[in-house]
Parts: sequence; C-alpha cells; structure tokens
Amino acid sequence: MALGFSVEALARTARGAGALRMGLVRLAEEEWLWPEFDRSLRAQAFAAHPDSIVVLEGAEAAAREAALLVAGVEDFGTAARNVWEDLCIMQQDGEGTYRLTAAALAFPTDWYLADKLGQGMSAIHAPIHGYEEQLAAGVGNFFNQLVAGPLFGRSNWFVVANDDARYLPQDDPATRFAHVNAQNAGQTLFIRCERQTLRRLPETGAVLFTIGIAVEPLDALSVDLVSRIAASVTALGSGEHERRAAPHYADALATYAARRAELERAA
Repeated sequence: MALGFSVEALARTARGAGALRMGLVRLAEEEWLWPEFDRSLRAQAFAAHPDSIVVLEGAEAAAREAALLVAGVEDFGTAARNVWEDLCIMQQDGEGTYRLTAAALAFPTDWYLADKLGQGMSAIHAPIHGYEEQLAAGVGNFFNQLVAGPLFGRSNWFVVANDDARYLPQDDPATRFAHVNAQNAGQTLFIRCERQTLRRLPETGAVLFTIGIAVEPLDALSVDLVSRIAASVTALGSGEHERRAAPHYADALATYAARRAELERAA
C-alpha cells in the first residue's frame, strides 16, 4: 500500500479519530522520497534559518551515512537541501533510549528543533494527548525490532490556518482562526499532511526519520475527503481536540463539509 505524494492521497491513509496508532505501511525503495519538489523554497528556508540544521557530537557518522543514502553526498546539510523531506536521526543512548541527535528541519509543523534536540521519544511526543499511554510502548518495540533494509511510512494531517511551509504559529488559536467561517472555510482552512518514513541505517544503526509536507485548501480537496476530515475532527477526544485548536474551526468545517456534500448530491 503506497502513501502517495499529495494531500488527497496522504490524508486517506492517516488516522482520523480514535485511539492513537502508528499506522505504518511497507514502502518500496522507489516510493521513498518525493519525486518532484520546489527546490528554491527549500533553499530559501535553510538560508533564512541556518540553525535548522544541527548535528550533535557523536552523530557525525550517522549524519554522513544518511546524507549519502538520500542524496549521494557526505554533507548532511547539502543532502537536506537536495530533497523535499526534512531529515531526523535517532540514535540509542547507553540506556537504550532513542534520542534525536541530528536534524535538518526546514518545514516544521508547530515544533522547534531546539526544544526536541537530544530528547527521547516520550519527551519529543509529550504534547500529543495519550501518547505515553497508547503509543509509547508500540513505538519503542518498533524501533527496537527495526532492521536495515525494510522501509516503512505513515502519514498524518492537521487543519491549519494558512499554507506556510514553516507552520510555527505564535498567536492564540482564537485569533489564528478568527477569520474562518462556514462561508469562507474552503479558502481559509488548509489540510497539512506529513509524509513520514523510517528506516534503519545499516552501518551506524541509527534510525533515519523523514518528513515531507503537503498543504492544500479545503476547496482543492474532494467532497469525500473533506467529509471524512470534518467527521474526524468532530470525533476527536477532548485532549486532542484542544491541542489541534479544533474548537475554533470545527463548526465552520462541519457546515462547509455538509454544504459541499449537499451540492454534490444535487448536481
């Protein structure tokens, strides 16, 4: 099962509401990296934010191996500029905890590299409601059992207030979504997907985690997908509902989705 390389494809493979799950699928090598992308946007992001590429002491060999694998070069920063995906390297410490030891993060979705660098999986995912109870053990088992060779992928989606490649909102969610209503939701609400892949690096044993983003306004998506997303937002548990700022757009999204569906039935 392929993930695809568009919001329309990625959002359909992602978890909606309900219990957290990794939702991994096996990928072929040719399905790994984004085939076509905006190289100038990628270069601009790193030029404007040079602190978005960091390799901690002890991660140099893993970063070099990752660079060779993704882009055929030895420099980690150069490799990151030549692919659409952000690159994150996880390595085990002496106690068996996987920590983020290197990253090239051009297009983050509401997180800062400085806050996660050097942290373990639980700390990295702490903002996700229910992660420790529902998913931490499964993630740990997957990382421990992952061997070099197989390539796995997953996707997720977020409803966001703009199509910025770097989505790092600083304002209050009530302010961020204040302009959204049922009439303009198709143009003012966007679905942001992350296409994530994981694989074990054969020489260093580190895990390479890649993140490629895709963003589209609701109007660009099919009626069926919009309806599914609206239903999932409505069904989110209380913790995730607030974390995703859903109280500030859920009603507008649901009304917009219902109107789109009604128009399609009438056509």
